[in-house]
Amino acid sequence: MKNKIYKYDSEELYQHTISRLKDFGVELIEIAKLVKELQGNYIEDLSLERCLESVESVIRKRESIHAILTGLALDDLANDGKLPEPIQSIISDDEGLYGIDEILTLGIVNMYGTIGLTNFGYLDKKKIGIIKDLDEKKKVERVTTFADDLVAAIAAAASARIAHQNRE
Repeated sequence: MKNKIYKYDSEELYQHTISRLKDFGVELIEIAKLVKELQGNYIEDLSLERCLESVESVIRKRESIHAILTGLALDDLANDGKLPEPIQSIISDDEGLYGIDEILTLGIVNMYGTIGLTNFGYLDKKKIGIIKDLDEKKKVERVTTFADDLVAAIAAAASARIAHQNRE
């Protein structure tokens, strides 16, 4: 069987990724609000617009796009009951010792060093804003095992990006 190769340009991939995030109820402005909360105490007059620009920049990276699309596809498959057992139950239940959701998202975070990593750990534990909304969805609405960690990773990376730009 020969695989079809689909070629997408960067803008198409970016727009598709934004659309997939919206499928999960995630608007970029909500991620930008997390960035502002993370960096607002360190950068005077940090605007939401600058935070949004940083979020967009992180998502535009091909490595981010691949992680986001992969994680959301796994959430969709689990939501539809289309994964083999026992992984179906593990992902659907977001088992505590299942760390692959975090491992996948670290690909995004690691592009921005230790600041990104520590921000991710904080967001993963605190579950604030849209991350909390996604985490609560999995209890009643749909599987979001990867989605909440992906959003935390984007926010953490965007926050670290801003921190790197403001070393002083």
